[in-house]
Amino acid sequence: MSPAIVADGLAAAYGGRLIWQNASFTVNAGEFVAVLGPNGAGKSTLFRLLLGLLPPAAGTLHVLGESPRRGNPAIGYVPQRRNIDADVNIRGRDFVHLGVDGNQWGVGIGPAVADADGRVDKAVAAVDALAYADRPIGRISGGEQQRLLLAQALAGQPQMLLLDEPLASLDLRNQIVIAELVASLAQANGFTVLLIAHDINPLLPIVDRVLYVAHGGVAIGKPNEVITTEQLSRLYDAPVEVLHDSHGHMFVVGLEAESAHHDD
Repeated sequence: MSPAIVADGLAAAYGGRLIWQNASFTVNAGEFVAVLGPNGAGKSTLFRLLLGLLPPAAGTLHVLGESPRRGNPAIGYVPQRRNIDADVNIRGRDFVHLGVDGNQWGVGIGPAVADADGRVDKAVAAVDALAYADRPIGRISGGEQQRLLLAQALAGQPQMLLLDEPLASLDLRNQIVIAELVASLAQANGFTVLLIAHDINPLLPIVDRVLYVAHGGVAIGKPNEVITTEQLSRLYDAPVEVLHDSHGHMFVVGLEAESAHHDD
């Protein structure tokens, strides 16, 4: 299979400011890649490039075999989650429906509508959200909202998922549940996944590689190559320690100050 993402000498600039440059990397089809880096390093900017929302400042970028373009239905995107007001009465199912038709509200008829409804039902079932899909989205928990955001991305029947901080503001239990849900969906459907995170711990058991953005550059490697005390301390320019328990599991300590995300 062709690589899902190929970057060669890629550079990103935003608001007239060069953010990072000389990025050359490949993400293979079906890989699960965690995207790490300090606040403001340019992680979300990388997603804007992949989504065709921002042109490269230099170099070349190919996504799923073509140049990035806005509205590519082959890419499912979950943006940083904002708190949804409790007064928002949109049903979860209608919210997911936007992943199919973009912004068409109201009652429709015909085969196209039936197909869209079927895709919504399938996506809601895939994230195990049937129990609350007909409730107002403003009145369900953060973890439940995150599942419906993921369902919205799945409803478009994508080949790739770009998830920007899907674990933010969730408690540890829900972080693990959502991370494992994404991994199982990716494995079952052959999705390529890029997931921006600050806390790598819930993702360590499931990611194939880690892509890190820092100090004006981008690099990629396997977790045991990237997730080391030396690498992360340099990456974040702060003391970070990587510990191993008696079973060989890794734990990262010292990124608490980075857990409050700011747009980059």
